[in-house]
Amino acid sequence: MGTLDGGASLRAGRACLHGPVTRPRPAAGGGRDLGIAPERLGRWLDGVADRHGTFTDVVVEGRQVRVTCADTTTLTLRPPFDWEPGPAPLTALSTQARRPHRAAVLLVRRGRWAVGVFDGTTLVASKVDARQVQGRTAAGGWSQQRFARRRGNQTDAVVDHAVETAVRVLLPHAAGCAALATGGDRGLVAEVLADPRLAPVAALPRTDPLDVGEPTKVVLLEAAAQLRAVRVHLVEPGDRATST
Repeated sequence: MGTLDGGASLRAGRACLHGPVTRPRPAAGGGRDLGIAPERLGRWLDGVADRHGTFTDVVVEGRQVRVTCADTTTLTLRPPFDWEPGPAPLTALSTQARRPHRAAVLLVRRGRWAVGVFDGTTLVASKVDARQVQGRTAAGGWSQQRFARRRGNQTDAVVDHAVETAVRVLLPHAAGCAALATGGDRGLVAEVLADPRLAPVAALPRTDPLDVGEPTKVVLLEAAAQLRAVRVHLVEPGDRATST
C-alpha cells in the first residue's frame, strides 16, 4: 500500500524552515514548553529581550542553556542534537542547531505506521503503510472475547509489519544517524523497537517525542519541523505567582 522512496529526495517544504513556533504547552511545575525553528531562534530571542529586558545571566547546564532576563523571566533552551558550547553559548547553540543532521523517524499507531530518514529537512528514504484494525464493539460475552482476540492479532500484525518496514528503511541508515525521533502510540513504538534486528536504531539518542496524528506521508514530512526545533521552557514572573 505504501511506496518506498529509495534514494529520491523529498523536500519537507518551506514550513519546516520558516514555519510558526510549535504550539506552547503548559509545563510541569509552571511555565510553558514550546519549540522554535532554528532559523527563527535569533529573532525570537530578540523579541524575548524586548519584552522581558536584557539577559542578565546565561549559563550552560549540560546540553541546555539557561537564560535569566532582567524581569526574572527564565528560558531553558535545549537543541535536539548534541552541540559544543562556545564562549558565547547562545550564538553557538543557534549556529549549530541550524546545521543539517541525519535522523531517523518512526511513527506508529494502530493500523498505520510511517518511517523515514531525514538529512536536515530533506527526506531521503521513507515508507508509509497501513493495515486494518477493527474498531471497538459494544458486544459482550463470548463475542466480545473473540473480537478482542481478533483485534489483538491484528495489532500484532501491525507491529510485525512496522518492524519489517523499519528494518528495510531505517536499519541501513542507522550508523549515520545522529538521533531517533518517535511518535504515535508509545507502547506500539516500544514493541517495534524491541525487535533485536533494530537494536542499532533503538540505541540512537532520542529526541523529544513528536506530537503527531495519524502517520501519513504528509505528517511524516511535517515531522521535520518538530525534529529540528529547539525546545524552550519559558517561565515568566506571572507563572511563578500562579504556581505559588
